[in-house]
Amino acid sequence: MAVKDRRVAAVGDLERRIGHRFEDRELLEQALTHASVGDGAKAKVRDNEVLEFIGDRVLGLLAAEALAERFPKAKEGELAPRLNALVSRETCARVAKGAELGQALRLSASSSKIGGRETESILAGACEALMAALYQDGGLELARKVFLDLWSEEFDRAGQGRPRDPKTALQEWAQSKGRPLPSYRVLDRTGPDHAPEFTVEVSVKDVDPAIAKGKSRQEAEKAAAKALLERVQGS
Repeated sequence: MAVKDRRVAAVGDLERRIGHRFEDRELLEQALTHASVGDGAKAKVRDNEVLEFIGDRVLGLLAAEALAERFPKAKEGELAPRLNALVSRETCARVAKGAELGQALRLSASSSKIGGRETESILAGACEALMAALYQDGGLELARKVFLDLWSEEFDRAGQGRPRDPKTALQEWAQSKGRPLPSYRVLDRTGPDHAPEFTVEVSVKDVDPAIAKGKSRQEAEKAAAKALLERVQGS
């Protein structure tokens, strides 16, 4: 089967998996189009970056709504980290993999060749874009239905205690030792605008700094915090 035919089949499989066939086919195509497709193109390509922006807000609303229903007695301070975990890049990428979204993506030949269909940042962005497209094509009720279905296992994780991201955990560790808050510094930024790579250093007083890379500054900071936390807690 040709590459184009395989992708057409993957898009059909994706629609069956989420239980919705898009009326606006161009909207679906835009949600599945990565910015790399526009590299070197003569005509402007409608990629999924704007939909990714909208989808982030749609996910935030749906996650907040669902958490408030599941944990009616929880305080805001308990719900906020759970919400952050549900809409994080890592979670969105995991959901995208579960839905086999990568096979339906439209990528440049170079991005596809280097494994773009399995890249966390690309999958997470496409997942957010798809949620925005569902909202625009079928309304909030449709987006809610798909969200609750695709995120069902993630809610189980969110209910297991109070999740903390590595930056929060490292901050709490530093405070417990009577030290100043961790400081983060961007050492380098490489790659094109649609696929950057950040190198970040995190420092805590009297501890050797840790350095890590990520597809965004936030991702790199989390990776650096995790590396430093694992070192100090393992020592």
